[in-house]
Amino acid sequence: MLEFMNNIDNLINQFLLNIGIFGPILGCICILFESILPILPLFVFITINFLVFGNIIGFIISWLFTVLGCLLSFYIFRKKIKNWFDHKIENNEQFKKIMKMIDKIKMEQLAVIIAVPFTPAFMINIAAGLSKIPVKKFVVALCIGKIFLVLFWGFVGTSLIQSLTHPIALIKVLILLFIAYIVSKIISKKFNFD
Repeated sequence: MLEFMNNIDNLINQFLLNIGIFGPILGCICILFESILPILPLFVFITINFLVFGNIIGFIISWLFTVLGCLLSFYIFRKKIKNWFDHKIENNEQFKKIMKMIDKIKMEQLAVIIAVPFTPAFMINIAAGLSKIPVKKFVVALCIGKIFLVLFWGFVGTSLIQSLTHPIALIKVLILLFIAYIVSKIISKKFNFD
């Protein structure tokens, strides 16, 4: 299965690199939709943006489209599905407990969860959209967390399995997560998010 996924990633990578400037444009659109459709390999699109546009522009484009995709997913669930979901779980105590836990998550915790390279973004977007997390808190945590996620995929760029077998990559992930925590903690205190 792992070999099959690597072959798919290589195929997408070659396709996007061979269609010229349309490759990064398509990559940006794919980054946008990856937050909604988790079957797309985010790290491939971010890596291509870094290769084609360079480190700075590649980072900015990847970060921007990742944030926009997550916001789109968040707003779809917040505006279109949340009321229906709240009505469905009003008699389910277990779901209500889970949602209360999500509602109370601190901004720095949310930013770190978003920054973890192997966390499915669509699940975070859905949970946040269905919860009572304030929009401003989610947006700030998202902007901070995605900085470190994009840095990871742009510069470290290893899969979960490779990270587990290469301790240096795992140490880099932990350092990025620690920095994400510190930055979000400072901003959370300054603007009193929690």
